[in-house]
Amino acid sequence: MSALLVVLFAALTAYALLGGADFGGGFWDLFARDRAERDVIDHAMGPVWEANHVWLIFTTVLLWTGFPSVFAAIASTMYIPLTAAALGVIGRGAGFAFRKTAGSRLFGVVFTGSSIVTPFFLGAVLGGVASGRVPAGIARGDVLTAWWNPTSAATGILAVGVCAYLAAIFLQHEAPAFRTRALAAGLAVGGLAAVCLLVVLTDNPLLRAEFAHPVPIVLAAVSAASGVVSLLLVYWRSPVAARPVAGLAAAAILWAWGAAQYPYLLPGSVTVRDAAATPAVVNATLAAVGVGGAVLVPSLWLLFRLSGRPSRE
Repeated sequence: MSALLVVLFAALTAYALLGGADFGGGFWDLFARDRAERDVIDHAMGPVWEANHVWLIFTTVLLWTGFPSVFAAIASTMYIPLTAAALGVIGRGAGFAFRKTAGSRLFGVVFTGSSIVTPFFLGAVLGGVASGRVPAGIARGDVLTAWWNPTSAATGILAVGVCAYLAAIFLQHEAPAFRTRALAAGLAVGGLAAVCLLVVLTDNPLLRAEFAHPVPIVLAAVSAASGVVSLLLVYWRSPVAARPVAGLAAAAILWAWGAAQYPYLLPGSVTVRDAAATPAVVNATLAAVGVGGAVLVPSLWLLFRLSGRPSRE
């Protein structure tokens, strides 16, 4: 069950980084100054914007299969923000696909708006789960306050900021104008992270106790240090080197949350051992992940490599 949890968290991290950068591309599309900047975003996102959602589907299926009681509790309590996020994914895809062919700015507005509200709602769900607002059982939590609370709001806003930061880091190599935006986004996210931490520690005693342990503190420090280093690399005009460091900054804060919460999946009520499916199901799931990963990982690597090549037009 520990191996399945590691795989689940790795998939969640992949979606946060790759899907997050795509959402951030939609954020910057809102502030694009001309068609050329929008073309840069389209070129970077075009081949991979659907592929990155593989990690969201993978995470959902793993949670459903490996930890069904936790999946049921989250889905039944958080159905409002989860439905809003799903509609955002659909609207974002439709807006991105049709805004060129239809020639209507409406689709561009749908694309950018969905790129902002979707990570907000997903972040709000994580904030509600982390702060212990999702109890065990079907629809046992308050369907409104579980995600509309100070911790969830702060986490949702931080998620939008991190997406914008990652996208600017990735896009600066293609368009120098994004270098300034990467610096601005990094500074803004650093401030948002400090505010979010303050809100989290004051809003919920459970989270305050969880983050008092050494491992979450170390991971949070790694995130902060990586964020500073990534900004220095941007300032020193090393855009390629800044990418993995920025990814580490975003991933480390996610891992800090996981480490703080462990061994609980639903803080204060359900542990990993309590929620895990039977050993037969867990072993079968891990075997399927191994077979699928042998196909998926090389395919995605090839896709990203090909899409990263400059256009020959």
